[in-house]
Amino acid sequence: MSDGDNKWYFDLSTGEVTQGKNASWDNRMGPYDSEVEARNALNVAKNRNKAADAAEEAEEDWGVKPSWEK
Repeated sequence: MSDGDNKWYFDLSTGEVTQGKNASWDNRMGPYDSEVEARNALNVAKNRNKAADAAEEAEEDWGVKPSWEK
């Protein structure tokens, strides 16, 4: 049994949490160490996206308007 078989995954197509790789890679989030972490996969992704968007926005803000904005 591989290590991936002991991990938990969130299936995007069904919303189910499973132990082991039961869904195809394009419908699967994980691996997670626990069932609770897998159940929280969408919230983790949402928070990471918000943080990445904020970081990108801050990086792009040089304090000067672009020349095409008046």
